[in-house]
Amino acid sequence: MTDSNFASLAVVVVNFGSTALLEENLQPLSRSAPGLHIVVVDNFTDAAEQARVSALAECEGWQLVLSPTNLGFGGGMNLGVARAQQNGRTHFLLLNPDAAIPADQVTRLLEAVALHPLTLVSPRILRPDGTVWFDGSDLYLEDGRVRATRKRGDRPGERTTPWLSGACLMISDDLWCRVGGFSDDYFLYWEDVELSHRVLLAGGEVTVCVDAYATHAQGGTQGVGQHSAGQAKSYSYYYYNVRNRLVYAARNLADDDRRRWRRRSVPAAWEVISRGGRRQLLTSRQPLVAAARGLRDGLAYRPASAALPTTVGTSTI
Repeated sequence: MTDSNFASLAVVVVNFGSTALLEENLQPLSRSAPGLHIVVVDNFTDAAEQARVSALAECEGWQLVLSPTNLGFGGGMNLGVARAQQNGRTHFLLLNPDAAIPADQVTRLLEAVALHPLTLVSPRILRPDGTVWFDGSDLYLEDGRVRATRKRGDRPGERTTPWLSGACLMISDDLWCRVGGFSDDYFLYWEDVELSHRVLLAGGEVTVCVDAYATHAQGGTQGVGQHSAGQAKSYSYYYYNVRNRLVYAARNLADDDRRRWRRRSVPAAWEVISRGGRRQLLTSRQPLVAAARGLRDGLAYRPASAALPTTVGTSTI
């Protein structure tokens, strides 16, 4: 593979205390495709982590953007894409530190976006054991639940809008500029749901490229097991998943849907807590506190402006 294959591309990764994951997942991609332009945004954790990521970036030839504060996932990605744009890149692979993708799979995503510039593209994302973690997802507008697109036939006739996981996304500069990047209002979780929604509102499409794959060590950036079913998760996981469901509703739903989502906020919050299993509540009240605060702040959120939803379906390449 030659450097010219990726002449228009920048890989953008947001680091938050995850230098070890960059070594495990990003370094192999970088070394297999010399000349690939990589931008790492470091959301500040502490001086020692900043020193580690700085040394790694210098060794690997990555461009490092140091943020003095933690901007969250969306804010960090926005900063990284802005730097890539300054460097003249016109396609962006947005990649989690805990996601790995071979160079030939990057090529497939880049080819898909080159053919369809107004399409946001994700590969199929596999777990390390080879099972499917993500191959398209739907947001159900009646209740705010999220389900895999492949299960859409189980609930015929329900209103949905498709979205793609932010773990691995390819997007053109044209589409990125049209949608304005990620919203800064989320910090963590649900920002990829809204990005997908914005793409649809801008006349674009969200697509899973079924011929490409990446691997996701689920929850790696939140600690081992943080996203595994039945295992306790972080305070941030509970708080932002509960809060941001309501933020999304306030920003993007019509009045009737928004009111319905708000009415079922408590059972929705309990579903988020339940992902960590009930045994966690025997030793810690942290999940309940995080969810309660997420409910409080989500219900109090008022956007400067909001947009109406779309129900355009997914497609495959």
